[in-house]
Amino acid sequence: MESRKHLAIEKHNLGYNCAQSVALTYEDLTDISPEHLFKLTEGFGLGGGNMQGTCGAVSGAIALTGLLNSCGDLEHPSTKAQTYAMTREILDKFKEQNGSVLCHELKGAGTGKVLRSCPDCIMDACELFESLYEAKLKK
Repeated sequence: MESRKHLAIEKHNLGYNCAQSVALTYEDLTDISPEHLFKLTEGFGLGGGNMQGTCGAVSGAIALTGLLNSCGDLEHPSTKAQTYAMTREILDKFKEQNGSVLCHELKGAGTGKVLRSCPDCIMDACELFESLYEAKLKK
């Protein structure tokens, strides 16, 4: 897959939050309409709306992972463990690259030391998702 990270930055520049920027960049890989994916990921921006939670860009990549890996079987869910493992992989690699997965830490709230800008977090999350997609999610 050719990297789409610059498309995600374009979306962010249009006013999409970090989660929306990542998720909507790959919406063609999902079976969800762009409008529904946009709505679904709106609350994940700004670290869950208050900078205290997981980076929105990472949350967008995690949402995509679930959408693409889940069996979707409401009666017999069987893919949780695999999805959790892939999600952990994204989180671990992002934290290793950037020192944290928490929005307030990445933005330096309280410390004044910015670990990573939003555009850089978006590009990192895109690269991690693309790598995972190529290795495990491409069907």
